[in-house]
Amino acid sequence: MSDITSRTSNDPLADRVSHPGYPRSNGYDARWTIDNQMGPHALWLLEWLAPALGLDTLSPGSRVLDLGCGRAMTSIFLAREYGAQVVAADLWIKPDENAGRIAEAGVADRVLPVFAEAHDLPFGEGTFDAIVSIDAYQYFGTNDLYLPTLTRLLKPGGRIGVVMPALREEPEGDEPPAHLKKYWEKDPGFWAFHSPAWWRRLWARSGAVEVETADWLDDGWRDWLLWSEVCAEESTSEFMADMARWSVELMHADVEHVLGFTRVVGRRL
Repeated sequence: MSDITSRTSNDPLADRVSHPGYPRSNGYDARWTIDNQMGPHALWLLEWLAPALGLDTLSPGSRVLDLGCGRAMTSIFLAREYGAQVVAADLWIKPDENAGRIAEAGVADRVLPVFAEAHDLPFGEGTFDAIVSIDAYQYFGTNDLYLPTLTRLLKPGGRIGVVMPALREEPEGDEPPAHLKKYWEKDPGFWAFHSPAWWRRLWARSGAVEVETADWLDDGWRDWLLWSEVCAEESTSEFMADMARWSVELMHADVEHVLGFTRVVGRRL
């Protein structure tokens, strides 16, 4: 079992990614987080979500679905920090790969990796006490009809909490932000980026949840830029390093700082 929470003294890399807002995340090995990242710092985003979702109030052994878990860092974090029993569901990363990472982290008895597509989840109604999704929900959750099908998996009163890249405000009309137009033209996925107010309306009108939180991470672009700069320099995967360099370019292009992160939390009625 590797000690992913080890941190040596005089570690410049750990010092560089140490964040005053995320003390739990600071305890995790910086190299481990870089090697397993798939975008913005997932542990930072989960730690920001935690108080709004009430993760500290979950009973030990509560069942949590981590939807779009990537390389299962967030699932491991949920098990280690909050004592949850986690189903780590992802479409892109195979369960066998995540199983090895989960075992190395010492939580194989608390995290179950599964292969699942967000529109075809193999779980019964009322299975979970909470649902979490970090940097993934925008890929499948913008459809008006999706949230009711997902929240049926929650126990009555259970909460769903998501954090994703977002826009501070919706653009006027059907045009993207003018200073970022070339990025929208290259990648239609940007059209899935929406404001906290947009997400609040979508969830509220679904009738599936009471929306408890829909807010914006102040200066989230700074976190996005810092993490991207570190990964661009330190990633051992050329593909991930290229992605990080592209994110650095994007953050520098966003001179109006309209890009950042939103968190949305709802309670099943």
